[in-house]
Formats: sequence, C-alpha cells, structure tokens
Amino acid sequence: MTTLEGTAAGESPAPRGRTFFGEPLGLAYLSFTEAWERFSYYGMTALLVLYMSQSLFLPGHVEHVAGFATFRAALEAVFGKMSTLALASQVFGLYTGFVYFTPVFGGWIADRFLGRRRAVMTGAILMSAGQISMAFDQSFLIALACLIIGCGLLKGNISVQVGQLYAPGDSAGRTRGFSIYSMGINVGATVGPLLCGLLAQLYGWHAGFALGGTLMLFGLATYIAGYRTLTETIPAANRAQPHAKLDAHAWRVVLALVAVMALTIFQSIAYYQNSNIGLVWINTHVDLALFGWRVPVAWFNSIDPLVSILSVPVLIALWQWQDRRGAEPGEIAKIGIGAAIASLANLLLVTGSLAFARVPVLFPILYDVLLGVGFLYYWPPLLALVSRAAPPAIKSTMMGVAFLTLFLSNITMGSLGGIYEHLTPAAFWGIHAAIAATGAVLATLFARPLARILDHPGSATP
Repeated sequence: MTTLEGTAAGESPAPRGRTFFGEPLGLAYLSFTEAWERFSYYGMTALLVLYMSQSLFLPGHVEHVAGFATFRAALEAVFGKMSTLALASQVFGLYTGFVYFTPVFGGWIADRFLGRRRAVMTGAILMSAGQISMAFDQSFLIALACLIIGCGLLKGNISVQVGQLYAPGDSAGRTRGFSIYSMGINVGATVGPLLCGLLAQLYGWHAGFALGGTLMLFGLATYIAGYRTLTETIPAANRAQPHAKLDAHAWRVVLALVAVMALTIFQSIAYYQNSNIGLVWINTHVDLALFGWRVPVAWFNSIDPLVSILSVPVLIALWQWQDRRGAEPGEIAKIGIGAAIASLANLLLVTGSLAFARVPVLFPILYDVLLGVGFLYYWPPLLALVSRAAPPAIKSTMMGVAFLTLFLSNITMGSLGGIYEHLTPAAFWGIHAAIAATGAVLATLFARPLARILDHPGSATP
C-alpha cells in the first residue's frame, strides 16, 4: 500500500491506488517532469560557456544582445576587466548560481501564497519561455532571467513534493524515492548534452538551444498530466497563523540542517566545474579524435549523470547490505564520502595534466565517472535529510535553502574559472581537489554531533 504524508496542517493527501514500481504514482510524474526539465537545463548548460566564449561574446555578435553593454559594465565594476573567457566563466557561474538562489524565494512563495503545484506550473512556463528565448542572440539576457526565476519556483517545490509522497516516519521509502527521482534528473542530464550538443555541432548553437526549449514544454505537459496525484499545501492555512513559530529544538534542527548544507558546498564547487572550465580544458588539452571523428565536447557532460543512473541500483543494494550488518553510513557520512570521491576525480585531472601534453580521453571520462558516483553520495541524501527533518511549516523554504548552497558553489566556481588562464591546468585542478577534500574532512568531523540533533526533528508550535 502506498503511504502518503497527510496530517500536516494545510495538506490534502494525494490519491491512493496505482503505484510506480511499488512507489507512489505521483513519483512517476515528478520524476519524468524533472527528467524533461533537466534534459533542457543540462543540454543548454553543456553549450553555454562554449557558446559565449566562441561565438556570442565575440565582435559581430555581442553587439546584438539587448542590454549587454550595461550588463558587462556592471560586472566589470565588481570583478574588474575580464577577457572573453573570464567573462563567459563569470556569467556561467552567476547564471548557474542564481538558478539555485531563487528556490529560497520560490519555496517561501509556495508556502505562503501560491501553493506548491501552482508554483511548479508557473516555474515550468517561465523556463519554457526562457529556453525558447535562448535560440536568439538578442534575447540572451531575457532568457537567462526567465530561466532563473522559473527554476526558483520549480526546483525546491518539486523536491518537497517527492518527500510528501511518503509518511513522516518512512525514512527508507523517502530515500528510495529520492534515489529514483535522482534517476529522472540524471536521465535528462545524460540525454540533454548528447542531443543538444550533436545538434549544435551539426546545425549551429541555436538548434541545440531550440531543442532544449521544446523538451521543457514536454516537462510542463507531464506535470499537468500528474497534477491530481500530488499533495498540496494550502497557503491560506499558513497565512491564517501569522504567530506560528518554531520551538527551541526546531531551531536547533534548522541550524543543524544549515550546517549540513554548508558542508556540501565544497563538493559542489569541485563537481560543477566540470560544466564550466572542465569543458574549456577538454576542448584545449584533450585528444578528442576517436576513429577519425572528433567527439563533441558537450558529450562529456552526459557521462557523470549516466553513471549516476547506472549506479543507483548498485548503491541501493550496497546500502541495504550495509544496513543488514548495521554498517550503512548515515546521510552526513555519505556526504563526506561523496566529497572524497570528488577530490579523487580532480586529482585524476592533475595527473593527466602533468603526465601528457595532449591528455588521453580516458582521463576526463574517468573524472566524470567518479563525479557521477560522488553525486549519488551527497545530493539525494541531502534532499532526503531536509525532507525528513525540516519543520513542516517551513519545509519548502528549507528545501529552497538547500539549493542556496548550489548558488554559493556556482558563484565561487565561476570566480575560480576566471583565474584559469593565469594558472597551469594541474594547479587549477589541484585547487579543486583540495576544496573537495576539505569538505570530506569536515563532514567526517561533524557527522555524529549533527546527526544526534537531526535524528529528532523539531516542530512548529503556535
């Protein structure tokens, strides 16, 4: 029987009945919606930094972008004069950062005004408009703005809806659900760069962007189809209790969750550089010839999500085996393991850069393979932890705060990309290996004290 969260104030339980491989039916719609959305997002981001540095920001093109002269002047007033590549890296970091900043506000808007379903619908519409606008030089900045705002309304709220499909005490089911949901993310993240990258190589940049926009519309249609299978928060219930507050223990839980989220920033910096300078480094320093054909650089961004898909059943089996022996790592310990794996991945690039003038293609492939496994060790456990432990009255907001870590990570990642031209590749990747290793050490040190607080989540009291 499907179990659902349904007793919190303002919640109406989703319909029971059919299941999706034994899980609540709503998980199917949420997973496929996220698959289409991530297809669109990762297909676009796999092209973005190359598109900016090799085409859009060059003379003859950049003059056509509406408002770009003012935008660049504002950036350079903060960050100083930048080369074309440094500017592209900074814009990429700001875009991917703010995509994960706005979910904080998207969660608050859903909790207080729109409700989660309407917030996700509005976000999907805005993201569709943004992806379609990417197909034109003139609307580049407008496209980024629509994508940032739309993702803010969609990302955190759809993640909360996954957690709401399970009873409050069903930690195993919730972790299983988020692992399946992450497979949807990674299916889209795998196929998006492959198809958008191929179209861009064959027919030009805008063909790749147009495909991303089309697939975002598919995501919107999927969510509409599953609309009635999902639980909903009634915002009026929250607004009707303006004096509701968190008790002291609930605040300790919130602070502990924020601390766990902060631990993931180190790994995220090392992880997301693969979509930014990682592609630039591959394009410049890796031998891409394969059987007389040049492998599209964007395709490398499909490796780590593909590995994440293939690793889900393996890791679930491993964790179940460890659980039967009382040795399964907790969520925070898994985050530390993921950070250690990300550090090892970056050390591979250090080795390749030192050993070869033209790095064999095996090195970036293994780098992305390790990142794919590391992703499963840190992101699904973090989402499951927030969904389980966050006080009900601010659950969507706290999920948005979890995505705020990716804002900080991507902003930092973009700034680090700006110094790439002033370092050797080995030094650049060595910095990222050290950053991820720092996260692994901190997670190991603080896992037990934080877990003691989060094993007994707080509550909201009037």
